[in-house]
Amino acid sequence: MKLIGMICLIGVIVLLLVLFFVFVPVGLWISCLASNVKVSIFNLIGMRLRRVVPSKIVLPLIKATKAGLPIGVNQLEAHHLAGGNVNSVVDALIAAERAGIELPFEKAAAIDLAGRNVLDEVKMSVNPKVIETPNVSAVAKDGIELLVKARVTVRADLERLVGGAGEATVLARIGEGIVTTVGSADSHKEVLENPDDISKRVLSKGLDSGTAFEILSIDIADIDVGRNIGAQLQSLQAEADKNIAQAKAEERRAMAIAREQEMRAYVVEAEAEVPKALAYALREGKMGVMDYYDLQNLQADTRMREKISGSPADKASDKEE
Repeated sequence: MKLIGMICLIGVIVLLLVLFFVFVPVGLWISCLASNVKVSIFNLIGMRLRRVVPSKIVLPLIKATKAGLPIGVNQLEAHHLAGGNVNSVVDALIAAERAGIELPFEKAAAIDLAGRNVLDEVKMSVNPKVIETPNVSAVAKDGIELLVKARVTVRADLERLVGGAGEATVLARIGEGIVTTVGSADSHKEVLENPDDISKRVLSKGLDSGTAFEILSIDIADIDVGRNIGAQLQSLQAEADKNIAQAKAEERRAMAIAREQEMRAYVVEAEAEVPKALAYALREGKMGVMDYYDLQNLQADTRMREKISGSPADKASDKEE
């Protein structure tokens, strides 16, 4: 019985030891002691209880301590719990410290939580980045289109990274500046002769205001001559004027035809009253029978003459009949 109890006790002790070494990162604690980083075993246990992976806090802390950065374990753990990338922030702080750039931990953490890669931004602040714009279409006063492509050298401004506009805003402003500069030129030849004027005028507008970058230079990479926009607009305007004139002429012709038809209706209406007038004249004795026959003979003679001559009036009469 004593032997069985002894075995059970040993088993319980071994199980407790296994659970202790599994739950408590003793290896990390030993690494902290070897690196002279002040992290107690209770801090490591607390990280486990707070569901924080200790290695994601301790390893960056060792790196920061070796680099001489005054960062505490609570700061790193709080940033990790807020959803930040602790390793990236520590790498960025080390890079900024080596480059002589003042970057507090709070600022680096804010940049990281804002969704930016703080390490890449520090690298861009040390080594400026070149952004190439797409072809910007601009038209000079003489109506010639120019396709301008520019290369913009920018440096990250760490003070304006939080809340500052990104690359898309910078490219949009540069495109607007190019369109304005080319559009103010009297001739496209002036722009082709002095492309550096575009760089100077655009750079002087302070396009980096409110952005997360500082524009160092704007260089014109390529200028191509495009379409003759002025001639195309004039052609389209002439075509539109022609269509308007044709529409107005068609309207006047339709009105004339309608007026003609109206007058013909008046004539037909008046002619319809003639038999009534003749009947009334015969009935009242104001016109004799012989006068009526003379009138009929005169009309027949007139129609015969019109048929012989082939006059338009006769043709119209034939059509009506």
